[in-house]
Amino acid sequence: MALRDWFWVVLLGTIWGSSFLFNGILIKEIGPLWVSAGRVSVGALGCWLAFFALRKKLPENKGLYIHFFALGLLNYAIPFALYPLSQQSLASGVAAIVNGMTPIMTVIVSHFWIGGEKASWNKSFGVLAGFTGITILTLPSLSTGGNTELWAIIACLLATLSYAVSLNYTRMLGKVDPTVMATCALTGASVAAIPVAFLVHGTPHLTSLAGWGALLAIGLVATSIAFLIMYRILPRVGATNFSIVTFIAPISAIALGFLFLNETIKLVHVLGMIGIFIGLALIDGRILNRRRPAPVDGV
Repeated sequence: MALRDWFWVVLLGTIWGSSFLFNGILIKEIGPLWVSAGRVSVGALGCWLAFFALRKKLPENKGLYIHFFALGLLNYAIPFALYPLSQQSLASGVAAIVNGMTPIMTVIVSHFWIGGEKASWNKSFGVLAGFTGITILTLPSLSTGGNTELWAIIACLLATLSYAVSLNYTRMLGKVDPTVMATCALTGASVAAIPVAFLVHGTPHLTSLAGWGALLAIGLVATSIAFLIMYRILPRVGATNFSIVTFIAPISAIALGFLFLNETIKLVHVLGMIGIFIGLALIDGRILNRRRPAPVDGV
């Protein structure tokens, strides 16, 4: 990758890691479903501003809007609610570590998806290593009977599963302008998330400057701007190089949680993260390819 591409990849990993910090701030004032509803609503607003600034046009195919709505639920509303829900019992850094399972979950879903990519042996071992890391993370809860933390980790895993399904679902839509897709999907997520948040939590009461700042940051920066940057650089750097953000986000979340939320990371969390990172490295495959001898001409 070029130096400028490294900059954008590292920046995106840092931004998405910071979203766990913003979740931690917001759940002190509003319910987790309102965190999701607020994030997708502000994110949709930011995307609409980009939509009009870039003079994009809405698709004429009305059937696409059902798919946009489904994508909004899978890629935004559901995982954006599950993470703050889990962070009521988990440190933001731990939630971000489990988020690293997204590529591993994608391998599993893609293997069973109709027309999806079948898992190779190294990806299969990557899945095994990733779930070994998750098992390590859950050991303290299993040994002490701490069901709350265990269910929080499961909620994070369900969020990664939702991301994995949305990725494979997106491939079915064909070529749709990324700005249009993000704008319509986030709008659909808002339409679904706001009424549910009202029914479950009632009227939100966000009063502090820190809370409003976190909402604007997670909506505009970690959602609108981050996804628009992602769609811009992904075709240039490729999916494999872009996957580096998965390694950066947990480190960013752990550092920010330590600095601003007084969170601590235990040895078991580090060991779990190492297990997941080994799984990601196996799925990525580049380290293994470098260790293979170069082919000999004529063989």
